[in-house]
Amino acid sequence: MSGRLGVSADEAVRVVAPARSLRGSPALPGDKSLSHRSLMFSALSAGTQRIHGLSGGGDVVATEGVLRALGADIRRDGEVLVVGPAELREAADVLDCGNSGTSMRLLAGLLAGQPFFSVLTGDSSLRRRPMARILEPLRRMGAQVDGAGQGTRAPLALRGGGLVGIEHRSPVASAQVKSCLLLAGLFAEGELLVREPHRSRDHSERMLAAGGVELDVREDGVAMVCGQRPDFGDVDLGVPADISAAAFFAVAAAIVPGAELRLLQVGTNPTRTGLLDALDAAGVALEAEDERVEAGEPRADLVVRGAALRPFELGGAVIPRLIDEVPVLAVLAARAEGVTTIRDAADLRAKESDRVATTATMLRAFGIAVDERPDGLVIYGQGDRPLRGGAVIDACGDHRIAMAAAIAALVADGPTTLRGVDAVDTSFPGFFTTLDELRHG
Repeated sequence: MSGRLGVSADEAVRVVAPARSLRGSPALPGDKSLSHRSLMFSALSAGTQRIHGLSGGGDVVATEGVLRALGADIRRDGEVLVVGPAELREAADVLDCGNSGTSMRLLAGLLAGQPFFSVLTGDSSLRRRPMARILEPLRRMGAQVDGAGQGTRAPLALRGGGLVGIEHRSPVASAQVKSCLLLAGLFAEGELLVREPHRSRDHSERMLAAGGVELDVREDGVAMVCGQRPDFGDVDLGVPADISAAAFFAVAAAIVPGAELRLLQVGTNPTRTGLLDALDAAGVALEAEDERVEAGEPRADLVVRGAALRPFELGGAVIPRLIDEVPVLAVLAARAEGVTTIRDAADLRAKESDRVATTATMLRAFGIAVDERPDGLVIYGQGDRPLRGGAVIDACGDHRIAMAAAIAALVADGPTTLRGVDAVDTSFPGFFTTLDELRHG
């Protein structure tokens, strides 16, 4: 063992000790959703874009690798990624999206519009994840797509081109479905209309508009005249810090007595700030400072302090605005005395793991009573005593479960062993080192 977090010789295992307090400003990765889109839209744009603050996680690296294989002009200038205009071409091999569902779903839309053959694949976890929600409308647009599981899972074989716009009514609010179809629409004819029951995150709409693409953004969706292309010109694009990554430290500051953390330049797009609503509902002391907008995306510094927590409810329209943060918000609920209910989150069952089940298993390992429901959780929080230490928790290949368990371990009454923490590198390389640097006293 070495270091205060007790890293074992096996880097896939970490032992996390309780924390006395937390202080400081953690280094946060760039927003993952915006990083994917910055790469894709820049590769389709005229001019050269210099992208600052791009996420270095494995998911974004996978998107970069696929775009390079398709002929995109991408190069490094120190920590800045430079993306120049490129005519995409058929790749020489299959295109590997790793563990990234965002990469596969968005790239499927991009490739559906290209006049060549492509195969998208990924790791064993990604190949199990459902793709029917994007494939059905892409086929209606004219794409020829086949895949495993009777054409519903990766590997996906696409022969693109010849697309036409459609009206698509998505049964769920999904930014990945919407963005996939908008990317396909850039290479289609006619008009595209995507409707959804609740407004999902709108990074694609904001970025396309910044590139001059005309969109009709409505309360129930977005419409576009097809065939437009983004044109950013020669410009610097700054990616804000990822609010989904910041969520882990916000909850850490809320549950560790005497903690205070300052989270810098966090993206505060209103379609992503369900986290802030949940923190407020739980009674967390939070202040937003230096609020500003860059390239259409709002951001702010968030100061979070510990406070007496109360149970809360999450459901309905707020769920798409915080779906990735549910595992760590469940940890927050575990420290709020009383009953917290999370519902309308059945999509969590088709993430890197079945996050309803893995979150429930994680909380039970810490001694928290949980009822698992088809679309969520009922959590019986205990705010008057530490969580149970000594647990051995398997992250099940899921980066968010690994990080949520690490945050819960900070308020346990003994060390916690986490297995499979190498999954964290898909979104937040250096997470454990950053957490260790914040320990105070």
